[in-house]
Amino acid sequence: MITQIRDETGTQRLVGYVVEVGHPDGRARCWLDLDERHLNRHNVLHGGIATMLMDSASGATGSLTVDDTGLVPFMSVSLNVQFIASGKPGRVTAVGAITGGGRSLKFISAELHHEDGTLIATCSGIFKRVPQERLT
Repeated sequence: MITQIRDETGTQRLVGYVVEVGHPDGRARCWLDLDERHLNRHNVLHGGIATMLMDSASGATGSLTVDDTGLVPFMSVSLNVQFIASGKPGRVTAVGAITGGGRSLKFISAELHHEDGTLIATCSGIFKRVPQERLT
């Protein structure tokens, strides 16, 4: 069953993106309906927001390796982003994928697509589960 995580963090409330978990492929999705608040001076998706969406999808995908809710925090250790095309208004969706790693670190990639199928950006990163003692 697909579950939507909304308004979990201040960033989600500010930007307006939604995280989805529960897809059969085990990958988290992070989507956003772009409007003028998300665009840069060239009227295309701001690169920082594109990066944030892929980072969030990647972290949630890492979380799904230890918990089906996708709520166990994973933090970025490093993230490399490649911008492929401009993001125009409409829905964009980032999808994470585990590419390797072990018990403490996960290698995760993500792609960001526009609803018309255009690949906007890709990333690859290293993510680490946030230790329980840091959550209290």
